[in-house]
Amino acid sequence: MIDTHCHLTFPELGELLPDLLDEAAMAGVTGCITISTTLDDAQAAVDLAGQFDRVWASAGVHPLYADHGPHPWPRLAELARHPKCMAWGELGLDNHYDRPPAALQRLVLSEQLDHIAQLHSSGISKPIILHCREAFDDLIPILGASDLPPDRMVFHCFTGTVDDARKCLDFGAMISFTGVVTYANAADVRAAAAFVPLDRLMVETDAPFLAPAPHRGKRPCRPAWVRHTAEAIAEIRHIPWPDFHHAINDNTRSFFGIDAY
Repeated sequence: MIDTHCHLTFPELGELLPDLLDEAAMAGVTGCITISTTLDDAQAAVDLAGQFDRVWASAGVHPLYADHGPHPWPRLAELARHPKCMAWGELGLDNHYDRPPAALQRLVLSEQLDHIAQLHSSGISKPIILHCREAFDDLIPILGASDLPPDRMVFHCFTGTVDDARKCLDFGAMISFTGVVTYANAADVRAAAAFVPLDRLMVETDAPFLAPAPHRGKRPCRPAWVRHTAEAIAEIRHIPWPDFHHAINDNTRSFFGIDAY
């Protein structure tokens, strides 16, 4: 399997490469997608992916970095041409924090979606990784108005309820779970992990954040630990590990175009 969402350009992880990738491979985690937060970070992610066979990258501006502008959107097209840039994002909305202001988050999201839609219409089509924290009712209508295909979107680091998951699924998107699903105080997230259809589900670490049990509280979270999250969800769903393992690898392949083996 691969870690479909981590931040290898963050200093906590970057200082440990390539040892982290070797550790991951020993745990059966054969690759990682390093996700960008700004367009400068996206360049760093693409450069990193170029150095390692089993690392891929995304390009986009995280809503909590909306105030790290200006955002030179034409660079999206440049980054997209790299053969290891596999997705847009992460992008979306975050209502948990007061800053950046909601209006600025929405402006950056709108500009970003407009440029992605233009690239999509010109034949540059990639899946979209969504950051959505306490913002499902705000974000989903904006995405729906973009005319971009919902089945090519994934709500990453899902921490909502079953009702929130139903909204994402009814919209047509995928849902991805982190180590939060292993936390004792995350019953709603576990219920959602049991509810999401198997062909609409992915797993990730969001490293260096959100280490799963039995490593909760440790920093940095490491790509190898995505295995703990996957095994926990298989147990929650009462699915034998080989069956769950096969299903999430199929989802990774069909969504990102990446073979986990």
